[in-house]
Amino acid sequence: QVQLVESGGGLVQPGGSLRLSCAASGSIFSINAMGWYRQVPGNQRELVATIASGGTTNYADSVKGRFTISRGNVQNTVFLQMNSLKPEDTGVYYCNADGVVTIARIGAYWGKGTLVTVSS
Repeated sequence: QVQLVESGGGLVQPGGSLRLSCAASGSIFSINAMGWYRQVPGNQRELVATIASGGTTNYADSVKGRFTISRGNVQNTVFLQMNSLKPEDTGVYYCNADGVVTIARIGAYWGKGTLVTVSS
């Protein structure tokens, strides 16, 4: 069974930084892409950033130049470095793994989320 576990959320003042981490575990042969999405109450979950296995990245316009997604040296880990945080970055951040190949299936998985609050 595949599990994604996020960490690194918390309360930060506007202009501050946070680093989110996500680790995928289980009998995984490969992962095509990993990413971060965020959701605030009443809104749909939205893409923040993704990174493909080859290293290609994609960012929401609202975070370009402030956030950086990267894959860790440890297999199946992904990070999101968030700088110059704004109150509108507040939300629950979910880790996603897409194109996950296991012995049983190929599919997508989500973590349970980590809360990021940007407030003075």
